[in-house]
Amino acid sequence: MALQDDISQDRNLRIMARWRSTARVLVEALPYILHYDAKTVVVKYGGNAMVEGVTEDFAQDIVLMKQTGIEPVVVHGGGPQIGDMLKRLSIESTFIDGLRVTDQAAIDIVEMVLTGSINKQIVSGINAAGGRAVGISGKDGNLILAKKLERMKIDPQTLESRKVDLGFVGEPDKINPEVLRRIMESDLIPVIAPVGVGPKGETFNINADTVSGAVASAMQAERLILLTDVEGVLDQDRKLIPKLSVADCRELIRSGTIRGGMIPKIETAIEAVEAGVKAAVILDGRIPHVVLLELFTEHGAGTLITRE
Repeated sequence: MALQDDISQDRNLRIMARWRSTARVLVEALPYILHYDAKTVVVKYGGNAMVEGVTEDFAQDIVLMKQTGIEPVVVHGGGPQIGDMLKRLSIESTFIDGLRVTDQAAIDIVEMVLTGSINKQIVSGINAAGGRAVGISGKDGNLILAKKLERMKIDPQTLESRKVDLGFVGEPDKINPEVLRRIMESDLIPVIAPVGVGPKGETFNINADTVSGAVASAMQAERLILLTDVEGVLDQDRKLIPKLSVADCRELIRSGTIRGGMIPKIETAIEAVEAGVKAAVILDGRIPHVVLLELFTEHGAGTLITRE
């Protein structure tokens, strides 16, 4: 009998220890919850961060943000998923400077994958976690008015600069934030597919990082969160850099420390903070509850980019 009492007491002590630990976490998070109350946070959920589908952790993070008074806006990518679908349909993909050349056949598939399967997977995941999400694309309500993206490339033989035709690849020309405000006033979480509409009604495929930065700027968001498949910006020794100013970012690009696919993400962050977004952060979306770790803890979880 005494042994049984000891076992029961030990179990109760472990339960109380867990409760105290939970209480400490909530107390630590409280100042950050108050800081972000009624503030807009734009979260870009990259296609590389969701190669195995929408995680329950991500959906729970978005729902908890909403429940604590934050106004989340989700923008998603889908490059790997688009590539897989094009391959299955025997439509060849070509890239110029990392951008997919998108002809009429490809843009139909791009729109189908982004606004169909991926967008609805994210919406369903958030709703299953207890939230109320609604999926839209940049074409809905003219949310994203786009223009054709123009790129110049040096001809290796003549060394002359010539214009490169990327097809239906665009960039935001104007964001209509009122569309998002109306959705958010209805206590819904907008989930945006990065597809825009051109001046003649044509469909444009737009880089999701670019869309998230433009949306964050138009909404004057408190924070832009870029979720991807790397932990953040790394130094020459491959160690995480926790915080950078705009000037730091430009110097690291110049020196070659920031290179490859990280450059457009950093450029998006720079443009956003210079347009009025308080801060941008690059996080590894594969880490469980990484959004909450970034927002509600002192140390954060990735690389924070600020104006100064």
